[in-house]
Amino acid sequence: MPTIPTTTRDDRIELRTTKEEKHLLAAAAAYERLDVTSFIMRNVLPTARKVVDRAERLVLSERDTERVLALLEKPPAPTPALLAAAQRRLARL
Repeated sequence: MPTIPTTTRDDRIELRTTKEEKHLLAAAAAYERLDVTSFIMRNVLPTARKVVDRAERLVLSERDTERVLALLEKPPAPTPALLAAAQRRLARL
């Protein structure tokens, strides 16, 4: 089971709920012997981490992995458009 860091929580998030949702969260937190904030954080943070990880990680197929590694070992020559863009960038500096 993931542990909750013991750092001080100074930032706030407002959360609007129905009375029924609030009572449900309070009951669930009480069963877990947690305050509502700790209960929410314990259950929401792992999902948030998965969403961010899925959005930020690129998973390549074996074929694509081999292609990327081959290009890293022997990169193609720069195209005229790339060379022109590099020249424009240098001119702005």
